[in-house]
Amino acid sequence: MDRNFARALSLVLKSEGGWSDNPADPGGATMKGVTLVNFRHYVKGDATRADLRAISDDQVATVYRRFYWDTVAGAELPDGIDYAVFDFAVNSGPGRAARYLQAVLDVGQDGRIGPATLAAARAKPAGVVIDALCDSRLAFLEKLPTWPSFGRGWSARVASVRRQALLMSALPEPASGDDVAPAATPVDAGSPGVTDAPTAPLKSASPGNAAGILALIALALGSLAAWATHLPCNLFGVFCQ
Repeated sequence: MDRNFARALSLVLKSEGGWSDNPADPGGATMKGVTLVNFRHYVKGDATRADLRAISDDQVATVYRRFYWDTVAGAELPDGIDYAVFDFAVNSGPGRAARYLQAVLDVGQDGRIGPATLAAARAKPAGVVIDALCDSRLAFLEKLPTWPSFGRGWSARVASVRRQALLMSALPEPASGDDVAPAATPVDAGSPGVTDAPTAPLKSASPGNAAGILALIALALGSLAAWATHLPCNLFGVFCQ
């Protein structure tokens, strides 16, 4: 659901890292996983490489939401599946991520996640879909000519995605459909059937308060006994020890 976007993005960014300009990477220069092409398309049309290196967190979120999350219908996919497809899209393109999900769900592979794909995703256990998608994703990556250069990192990434996606799929959904519990409804004291409560209700004595009262009584009695013992001294001036 869309409530998972912030969490999914934070996980993706851990894998993407910072500035990268590896000649072996067909994506070219990237900053936090954002390419210069996408930065120009979604944020700043005439952006330079220097602009890309200085990209803000809000700009990063804009690119990821519009180019990846919205494209794969992240807000409508079940919990866990949304993150697994989202990370796949970031790593290998939204169209490919969508087609591989559709292959797992046994629906038409047109690369666009629509009503039929969403219905199929909701009809299967999320854990089964996540495992199958991660298996297919890893098999695809292993066939790439760049696997010798990036295979170790990709393998670790898919393993992490699998683990986190399964955890997300196992979390119970909030009853209201979002993360925030609904506020308590104010009670109108003037409404029918509502009894006015005292503004300062009496508190029953707690065990700690009772013990304190007893200690004060004992101290007072002790002082009284000591005074009575020395009463003749006080009255007649007799020397007492």
